[in-house]
Amino acid sequence: MTSPIDLSRVHLIGIGGSGMSGVARILLDRGAVVTGSDLKDSRPVRALRAQGANIAVGHAAENLDLAGEPPTVVVTSFAAIPKDNPELVSAAERGIPVIRRSDLLGELMEGYTQVLFAGTHGKTSTTSMSVVALQAAGEDPSFAVGGQLNRAGTNAHHGSGHIFVAEADESDGSLLRYKPTVAVITNIEPDHLDYFGSEESYYQVFDEFADRVAAGGTLVVCLDDDASVRCGVRAAERGITVLGYGTAEAAARHPEITAGAVVTDEVVEGHVTEVAVELNSAAQGGIDGAVAYHLAVPGRHMVLNSAAALLACAVAGADARKLAEGLSSFTGVRRRFELRGEITAGPKAGTRVYDDYAHHPTEVEAVLSAARGKVESEGNGARVVVCFQPHLYSRTQAFSKEFADALSLADAAVVLDIFGAREAPVEGVDSRIITEHIAESTETVYQPDYSRAPATVAGLTQPGDVVITMGAGTVTMLADPILEALATAEEEN
Repeated sequence: MTSPIDLSRVHLIGIGGSGMSGVARILLDRGAVVTGSDLKDSRPVRALRAQGANIAVGHAAENLDLAGEPPTVVVTSFAAIPKDNPELVSAAERGIPVIRRSDLLGELMEGYTQVLFAGTHGKTSTTSMSVVALQAAGEDPSFAVGGQLNRAGTNAHHGSGHIFVAEADESDGSLLRYKPTVAVITNIEPDHLDYFGSEESYYQVFDEFADRVAAGGTLVVCLDDDASVRCGVRAAERGITVLGYGTAEAAARHPEITAGAVVTDEVVEGHVTEVAVELNSAAQGGIDGAVAYHLAVPGRHMVLNSAAALLACAVAGADARKLAEGLSSFTGVRRRFELRGEITAGPKAGTRVYDDYAHHPTEVEAVLSAARGKVESEGNGARVVVCFQPHLYSRTQAFSKEFADALSLADAAVVLDIFGAREAPVEGVDSRIITEHIAESTETVYQPDYSRAPATVAGLTQPGDVVITMGAGTVTMLADPILEALATAEEEN
């Protein structure tokens, strides 16, 4: 971009979305006039109105004049907002600049120490861990996260400190808009092939992201993910400073990457995991040695995410030992293994219902593995029951067998029909291309009737089981009806 964007009056289309609502909140904190529109009223829309935004429900050309004068810039998500949106059409006719959310976020981060998290999986959790850790270390970071932090209750904040923490989303190539001081790649596995067209193009965007690291900055890669390591090696060959994080086994396997943070121990004790990490002074002067903390969120993937957060924030200049204290206080992100309720009486007593955003086979596998580890550590014979809603026809087609393998980790699986989101239905493609490959050891039900799903799940559930609603679509709205169905279940004869 050749000149700064005028952010005095900003109109955001789809302002209630998780990404848009966050940047809108930061704009309001900085004193900008904010208007916007969304298809429906929602909790984020109401919160932004309370903060001073003028928001219309429904899209119309006249929404551009909600502030009494036209906006200086219109912000859109090209993936979610169609080109014939009346507000986009009106902006073009009136000569009002239109930018992407990533362009806006890039402008908001100018002048800060930018700590950006990229990768196919784990961006939101790792970014959120970093925010909580930095706050505990006495920093007041600005941040924009793709989900609401349980502790902070928000997805964005305009802080007084020098650090800005954000996710760098690869789904539409928007991560290439940023110039990070510290760039983290948690893992790389082909996804969003509807946009990239090929696995090679998907891998390439992470190489290009590595090249965006600012002069004197650092690329941080996961040593337990071979694709991330290969990206790091290529970046180092191009003269970029690269540090790795991961398990001791992975660090030994990849001596070509300097290990900045090595997980030397992880022990599950009840509801928490005790973690020990050895830090290398190459990460930042004066932080040699071990730090320990506990995690209240389960799973090996969360241990690795915490090591990434610890290393990245230490490289950004925060005190490592205080960062570790912050990680111990991290209680999670909404829709990331989020406990939605527990049945305390009746024939399903002890059953807990969680909700998770996992929508890629690797994420599904990680969450179900964590859930299985949780019930096995409790030792009461509880099982794992998942209610899964596939997201996108293209993703379901590309990874049907992988989804089936991941769902086979559950004791019982209720699979809903595909949530198409921005995609039109594909003839012959429904969730049965997944269910027909799930292992026979997993009790499986294909449930195309969304309204019957709670009863179906309750019928498969035994006392004390862990139930997970899973997916990126409307399945999240089933957690409460499932709890109700479990609470009202009658004693079986």
